[in-house]
Amino acid sequence: MEWSLALAYLAAGLGAGLVTFGAGFGIGKIASSAMDGTARQPEAGNAIRITMIIAAAMIEGVALFGAVICVLLAVK
Repeated sequence: MEWSLALAYLAAGLGAGLVTFGAGFGIGKIASSAMDGTARQPEAGNAIRITMIIAAAMIEGVALFGAVICVLLAVK
């Protein structure tokens, strides 16, 4: 019983770390690509910015879902 609880805490901690790392990496890639696109075509900056914000919000939604799963795993 104690081992399964300890492993659940370990899995929750590792999972939360991986979710945070993945979301940060994804948003960083989106921002980098948006800056490259804006530098190449400054007149398309508004459209690129809107698309970037939508994509970042989707990544944050998935990251939040992953963090909630990790918390649920820790308190089971």
